[in-house]
Amino acid sequence: MTQLSQTMKHTKEEINALIQQYQKSGNSAVQTILVEQYSALIGSLARKYSKGKYLHEDLMQVGMIGLLVSLRRYDASLGKPFESFLIPTVIGEMKRFLRDKTWSVHVPRRIKELWPKVKKVVDELTTQYQRSPKIQEIADYLEVSEEEVLEAMEMGKSYQASSVDQPIETSSDGSTVTPLDIIGTPDKGYEEVNQKLLLKSALHVLTEREKKIIQYTFVENKSQRETGELLGISQMHVSRLQKKAIQKLRKELVSNAFQE
Repeated sequence: MTQLSQTMKHTKEEINALIQQYQKSGNSAVQTILVEQYSALIGSLARKYSKGKYLHEDLMQVGMIGLLVSLRRYDASLGKPFESFLIPTVIGEMKRFLRDKTWSVHVPRRIKELWPKVKKVVDELTTQYQRSPKIQEIADYLEVSEEEVLEAMEMGKSYQASSVDQPIETSSDGSTVTPLDIIGTPDKGYEEVNQKLLLKSALHVLTEREKKIIQYTFVENKSQRETGELLGISQMHVSRLQKKAIQKLRKELVSNAFQE
């Protein structure tokens, strides 16, 4: 076969001939021609099914896999155009990807498959009854149990997690906050209070001078020299007493911890 231009669009007969050549030889050059022939179609399907721009590239890759699968499985002898086989195959691959990969938490496959049906039936019954359908009505329509419908509706909330940066309207004047603004965070103050209470419970093991040294050096952030001047002793003496006081406190705190 003569080399066909990779930039031109090919007729049905040429496409079938290229596909047959690819199926027999797996020729990479032929594969490239066919991929370029259908890349625009794959792109349009990816745009249709992407849930935002961040999924478009993923769906393009899934679509290309679907294209290669179609090239290997297509049977030209059936007389149907390649596109009639390609499009359902690619759409099926994309839907499976969305079902399996875009849920925010692990959800059983049966629920993943039931949830889209529940959504569709809710819309249909709402239009039919002019009200929100009851769980029993949805279950009867789908021929499943009410528990399965409830499970699907609950799990469906996990299909895609909201961003912590997504604005939430809080009042009629349009002011907004984000979930990040209202999510609680650990308060360091509680830990500091706890540490102070533990320290206070152990101070009874110190002499009055040792207590003053701890107060001056650790609470009031005075230097050992300043502490020595206040107590009328040398800086070196302050250092020795400070180490001794710390050892006493550590021993008492460890002892209390074991008693608890």
